[in-house]
Amino acid sequence: MNPYLDLPSPAQPEAGKLASIYGLQNHGLTNLHRVYWNLPTASLYEEVVFRGEARVSHLGPVVVTTGKHTARAAADKFIVREHSTENRIWWGEYNRPFSGEKFSALLTRIQGFLQGRDVFVQDCYAGADPQYRMPIRIVTEKAWHSLFARNMFMKIRRTEELKRHVPEFTVIAVPSFQASPMMDGTRTETFIIINFAERLAIIGGSEYGGEIKKTIFTVLNFLLPLEGVLPMHCSANVGPDGDVALFFGLSGTGKTTLSADPSRQLVGDDEHGWSEDGVFNFEDGCYAKVIRLSPEAEPQIHACTRRFGTILENVVLDPLSRRLDLNDDALTENTRGAYPLDYIENYLPPKMAGHPRNVVFLTCDASGVMPPIARLSPEQAIYHFISGYTSKIAGTEIGLGAEPEITFSTCFGGPFMVHHPYRYAEMLKARLLRHGAACWLVNTGWTGGPFGVGKRISIRYTRALLNAALTGKLDGVEFRQDPVFGFEVPVECDGVPAQILDPGAAWPNREAYDRKYATLAARFVQNFQLISDGCPEEVRKGGPRVVAAGV
Repeated sequence: MNPYLDLPSPAQPEAGKLASIYGLQNHGLTNLHRVYWNLPTASLYEEVVFRGEARVSHLGPVVVTTGKHTARAAADKFIVREHSTENRIWWGEYNRPFSGEKFSALLTRIQGFLQGRDVFVQDCYAGADPQYRMPIRIVTEKAWHSLFARNMFMKIRRTEELKRHVPEFTVIAVPSFQASPMMDGTRTETFIIINFAERLAIIGGSEYGGEIKKTIFTVLNFLLPLEGVLPMHCSANVGPDGDVALFFGLSGTGKTTLSADPSRQLVGDDEHGWSEDGVFNFEDGCYAKVIRLSPEAEPQIHACTRRFGTILENVVLDPLSRRLDLNDDALTENTRGAYPLDYIENYLPPKMAGHPRNVVFLTCDASGVMPPIARLSPEQAIYHFISGYTSKIAGTEIGLGAEPEITFSTCFGGPFMVHHPYRYAEMLKARLLRHGAACWLVNTGWTGGPFGVGKRISIRYTRALLNAALTGKLDGVEFRQDPVFGFEVPVECDGVPAQILDPGAAWPNREAYDRKYATLAARFVQNFQLISDGCPEEVRKGGPRVVAAGV
């Protein structure tokens, strides 16, 4: 839409009716054309279509394309280095420093860029627990980004509360604004920069909705530990008898799919805090991968791709029938659906639950050597939590090819962790011991050989193993001790073939399996050396026992 054509838009009459008295001038945003405050879903639909930002698909979801960025630009995220962050941030690959002067100059250019243009505002909360929830504000150039924020964060229902809303953190997302690396000090024209001193984040050069969501998560990962709350990159659900389970894992490991269990109530699919009172969701929505979704294997998530209010990113649809093709990866493997949490039929309305009885680490092992499930001691749990071993699946980050890429993402969410990994690990260990939670390592990757040779472990087997673990059925079976990592592996489970439980037996050649397993163990040791500074020696003892070839 041409910003200089003063055309009346569908929501123009309602644009300022839900405005906060704490206006955008407090963020240096002045001389704007029109500000659309806290529009509801239907109004945002009208604005999205009016502005040509998306198409409405069969049965109601809006389908957007995000241009060249169909995943997070992890290498373009920065944190301003100043007095409050200097000695607290774990500076390095994921937390790149940015100068305060450069931030101010870039922000000034964004403020100038937005003059005379329309913007959309969503005032909401991050965090379901009233004791820890943070008032936030999402200011966007795109109407669909405002809908995205409305889907993902805690909505404010009362008009008076909206009018009195004062954000403690604000995100300004302007995808059509591109940085000049030479002038601005960014790596590319894309940037995600967080300034904790000013309680402000700016995003430019990328339309990918996940940048908004993960920016707030990164903010909470810095602030909540200072209040004694453990932030976690995990999903959570609750069983019929009130038992809580957490599922840690990177994108593509099954975190969303496995927590959306019809027999258990969903607390949330991605980000949670663990306080002295229990766990609580940071969000009010889900952001699920939808490539090749099956109505048989994942009925609840699949149903959300047929609902009004859902945003589908980079999903292919027929331009005439407007029907979706969830199997088409022409735009990206990382197709996404953003929808309200209450679209999941058995969600838990308070989005808060008690202390976990089971903690599950999900790993996608592309080597094909890890067992499908293993029981961890507290020491092993902390080692694997800090290591965060998995494989990045195609499309989830810029630069990934078709083959999975073995990676170690500390705390199963390295790009979003801002303190030293042991800070989070220490908090997790204290909670595991205090509440007696069992910890499991679950492999949702390959079996019978590595990627390209073996095949992905059936979700049916993974669900059977998880169900047995969460209901206590595995407590009564025999376990064997893994010769490499020392954790315990069940030798039987109803509904799961023996060769799945013993991955070496599924390989054509046992010696080849042993060599591959030893190689993976060596990778663990090498990775831990990179993060061992700041970790007590006993953490290392929770790792692999054998790293030489020919186990």
